[in-house]
Amino acid sequence: QVQLVESGGGLVQAGGSLRLSCAASGRTFTSYAMAWFRQAPGKEREVVSQINRFGYSTDYADSVKGRFTISRDNAKSTVYLQMNNLKPEDTAVYYCAAGYYRGSYDAWGQGTQVTVSS
Repeated sequence: QVQLVESGGGLVQAGGSLRLSCAASGRTFTSYAMAWFRQAPGKEREVVSQINRFGYSTDYADSVKGRFTISRDNAKSTVYLQMNNLKPEDTAVYYCAAGYYRGSYDAWGQGTQVTVSS
C-alpha cells in the first residue's frame, strides 16, 4: 500500500496563504487518484479537493473554489494544495488520501494542522 506524509501546515492570519505537500512512497504514484480532506474540531471529515491520476481533472468543495488549487507532480510522487485567501473557517487538520478510483480512498496520511487566525 502507498504511504503518505503531509507537510506545510501552520498558523497563518486570515487572508494569508499556505501550500500543503503530500509525499507518497511505496507504490506507483500514477496508479492513484489523490485528494485532500479536512476535519475541523467537532465536525465530520470533508473532502476539499480531488485530482485524477494524471492531473488533468480536478474538483473542489464549494467553500474553497477560487481560493485553493490542487496539483500533482508525478515525477516527485507528490500532491500539493495551494491555499490562498485563507479564512478562519479553513482551520482544520488536513489529510492527504490516495485511492485507485476518485471518490474511493483507502490510504491516508497522518494529517497536518492548519490554523487561520482572524
